[in-house]
Amino acid sequence: MSEFGALSVIFDLDGTLVDSEPNYYEAGRRLLAQYGVTGFGWERHTDFIGISTRETLETLREEYGIDAPVAELLAGKNRHYLELARTGTEVFPQMRAFVELLHSDGVAMAVASGSSRAAIDAVLDGTGLGAFIPTVVSADEVPRGKPAPDVFLEAARRLGAAPADCVVLEDATPGVAAARAAGMRCVAVPYIAATAVDPVFASADLLYAGGQRDFRARAAYDWLRSLKP
Repeated sequence: MSEFGALSVIFDLDGTLVDSEPNYYEAGRRLLAQYGVTGFGWERHTDFIGISTRETLETLREEYGIDAPVAELLAGKNRHYLELARTGTEVFPQMRAFVELLHSDGVAMAVASGSSRAAIDAVLDGTGLGAFIPTVVSADEVPRGKPAPDVFLEAARRLGAAPADCVVLEDATPGVAAARAAGMRCVAVPYIAATAVDPVFASADLLYAGGQRDFRARAAYDWLRSLKP
């Protein structure tokens, strides 16, 4: 067993481990343009950070009066996203360092994301993170996406860990709320630093209010070690 005992770490993917939001935005913009929707901007995209792709498309479908079924929209967005993701997805450097530190100590890790399984696998394979984090759960594999706790509880089940022994890393309020609902500790690293004042982020056990610019792998690692009984 790791020197961290039974502690397991569950990562959100997009905006937490990797800066994939620009690719998701561009994939959504291209998709909507196919259905005659123009003017979909970055600001509107940020309203959906932390929400599953399916739920995002359900909302946009209704908002813009798109007749196509959600399954068609989902397939289209995933196709656009995979094209973009394969050309390059940036891993936040301190997050990569954090993953490598945990891996070296034998800490069990998982990714629990609102993205499709194909999108998650493409990013993990393309960035090399999959070699460190083999356990993956997509929101498509559980009944409800974040802020419901389902994806985190399923990750814990696959890791063989009790929820109380899990620490979640998240960048968005739906994910923080999901972690709390799952009975897990949470480290919040807001993707959009200006949102750090949201009361939901205040419920995190550790908050990096400046987002990725404040996150340091060694400091987070030392904090985790302090949790060991």
